[in-house]
Amino acid sequence: MTKLNDLPLASLQFYATAPYSCSYLPDRVARSQVATPSHLIDTLVYSELVRHGFRRSGGFTYRPYCDHCRACVPVRIPVDAFRPNRAQRRCWKNRDHSGMTIARHSLAFNAEHYALYLRYQRHRHPGGGMDQDSREQYQHFLLHSNVDTDLFEFRDHGVLRMVSLVDRLGDGLSSVYAFFEPDVHGASFGTYNVLWQIKRCRDLGLPYLYLGYWIAESRKMAYKASVRPVEGLRNGVWGRV
Repeated sequence: MTKLNDLPLASLQFYATAPYSCSYLPDRVARSQVATPSHLIDTLVYSELVRHGFRRSGGFTYRPYCDHCRACVPVRIPVDAFRPNRAQRRCWKNRDHSGMTIARHSLAFNAEHYALYLRYQRHRHPGGGMDQDSREQYQHFLLHSNVDTDLFEFRDHGVLRMVSLVDRLGDGLSSVYAFFEPDVHGASFGTYNVLWQIKRCRDLGLPYLYLGYWIAESRKMAYKASVRPVEGLRNGVWGRV
């Protein structure tokens, strides 16, 4: 596998952050390795970084770099090998999804998207801080990108149901973030979003859908292991989880 000091990564610098509280596992301390400067991380460079286990939040590109902990595993779906299970087939055929229209938009602020984002955060992650995000924080998190990023909105008879952001890489798509209407009972928009992104990879002829990090002990991340088969990056090598 290409080393981090090989091209096209040779012009980057990498540093480790100070320890901070882990967002996923209680009573754990985390650190990150950060790639800089951000203006040099274009789609080509970012594609290579993702293959090395990095991910971005806005213009901040990082990977876990924790002392004595390797719980975070970068994961991806080899889309040609994916076969949906019964629950996933049922989700794909759900009538809440069948009538939706999908449109691609630029990374520009949209008040309707922002209102849906706040509703989603307040319902799914109350008290987590993001449920109080200002317009500026929202823009920095989701609308600031130095790589090729698509924003898709999903509407049901004109009513906004979900927004999904996806980075386009050299060998696949990277799921950035999705937020959706939390009050539609049984819609399973989160699962539908992953299934739709797998289909989009196939339509574009791209072999992988990158899903960020998976932690076996985190219930919030369990859905990533349910999309089979899934590959994880361990000790610098991608293999089946």
